[in-house]
Amino acid sequence: MLRATNGASTSVWMATSTVPEFPMLAGDIAADVCVIGAGIAGLTTAYLLSREGQQVVLIDALGIGAGETGRTTAHFFPPDEWYADVESSFGTDGARLVGESFSEAVSLVESIVQREHIDCSFERLDGYLYALPENGFKELDKEYEAARRADVEVELLERVPGLSFDTGTCVRYGNQAQFHPLKYLHGLAEAFRRNGGRIYCGTRALEVEGDSKLQTVTTTGGNIQAKAVVVATNTPFNDRVVMHTKQAGYRTYVIGVRVPRNSVPRILLWDTGDPYYYVRLETPDVGADYDILIVGGADHKVGQDTHPQHRYDEIERWTRAHFPMAQEVEYRWSGEVMEPSDGPAYLGRNPMDDRNVYIITGDSGNGMTHCTIGAMLVTDLIMGRDNPWESLYAPSRKVTHGLSDFVAEQANTLSKYGDWARKGEVESVTEIPAGEGAILREGARMLAVYRDEHGEVHALSAKCTHLGCVVHWNSAERSWDCPCHGSRFDTTGEVMHGPAVAALDATTLTHEGATLPTTGHPDHRDRKPAH
Repeated sequence: MLRATNGASTSVWMATSTVPEFPMLAGDIAADVCVIGAGIAGLTTAYLLSREGQQVVLIDALGIGAGETGRTTAHFFPPDEWYADVESSFGTDGARLVGESFSEAVSLVESIVQREHIDCSFERLDGYLYALPENGFKELDKEYEAARRADVEVELLERVPGLSFDTGTCVRYGNQAQFHPLKYLHGLAEAFRRNGGRIYCGTRALEVEGDSKLQTVTTTGGNIQAKAVVVATNTPFNDRVVMHTKQAGYRTYVIGVRVPRNSVPRILLWDTGDPYYYVRLETPDVGADYDILIVGGADHKVGQDTHPQHRYDEIERWTRAHFPMAQEVEYRWSGEVMEPSDGPAYLGRNPMDDRNVYIITGDSGNGMTHCTIGAMLVTDLIMGRDNPWESLYAPSRKVTHGLSDFVAEQANTLSKYGDWARKGEVESVTEIPAGEGAILREGARMLAVYRDEHGEVHALSAKCTHLGCVVHWNSAERSWDCPCHGSRFDTTGEVMHGPAVAALDATTLTHEGATLPTTGHPDHRDRKPAH
């Protein structure tokens, strides 16, 4: 079964599952709640609300799990900034709320798997954090003590058991989990439909407008009127500026390597290095004599590495140095994570709208957990119930913690607008190899030019349709990525990842007096942005 995707690479999850396909919206409809985004955040929210008796419509610009959920490593692990940092910023009570929410999110997924009989290899297991010797071990002592104060099940050990290398001191977090994310979404979508839910894919949301009683979601297939709207699109498209100053998009890279069956313990593993690495194990379904060792890391800001393939090589070198039983690399893929300036995700009421528009964003490398927490919290808010996590995760909270990171990210973003004053990366399209892209300056214009495998040129405006940064080529995913706020576009200009909703404009490129053939979308200035 074919499925839309948002990149050229293929994750182990995409290669080992199918998901149901759904039609595009064709006309105006109404519902109690419209959920935008069919990843784990949106589908979990839609499912929970359908169990509350709400009439729910779920839409996605691509398809079920076709965004970042299909590109995760699908583990449930402690917060990416660790309990010591959470406690430092939000106090012991805040850290305790984080621990509680993380634990309840895993338990919810486990209960849904059991209730709906979803075959997705859900598995409880231990997670381990270890520190590289050059980083010192005092930080692990601080983390262990902070996690204990947060009532998390932790233990300080001399080393991670069962590994082929000595990690030194580590913190063990008990009762963590992992699963196959697309198989989970498959089962969740079917359960949602059994509850009366409606799903439309290939349907991009363009705008959300309304008041505290009724919102209208304008889409490429029609309008949806709803009493409440949930934007669960990894990063919100409906808020043009405010939320995008509070978080930054990062690319993260993953390889899946064959290892002999049972040669690596079934654990979750994370180190404190820079770059850092995270590890889990996946077992093929049918009679294989091997496991897939999944190793990720080597992150960088979106749009700030034109040829990131070297990051796969770096991860592979680290893997082979630490796991000598590693065999051939079966999978290479990348995904996008949103990093909040102060740590916790942004889950709840959108600060720029009436009280009936909600967002789930800021996954920070804990997408499966944060998205599930967001679904629980938003469901409570829509149903008029108090939730103890509301203020901790509130999207309206001010950035008072992590202020130095906030300032650094804003400085980095502002510096990228300077690309408009620079030369192009090439002076002629003849310098662009087949299958690659580059930025070409033509007078005052900056053009994003892609030459396909047949030598045909695809020329687009390089101006991101969100807030006007110059996009950059991503050769690993064959996409144009914005270095300012994380939007991504395919080689024809279509949006692959927000916050942009409008495609890049196609343009005519002239070189040495001749007009080269171009493809792409016609000028979008006189019409609404399209899917």
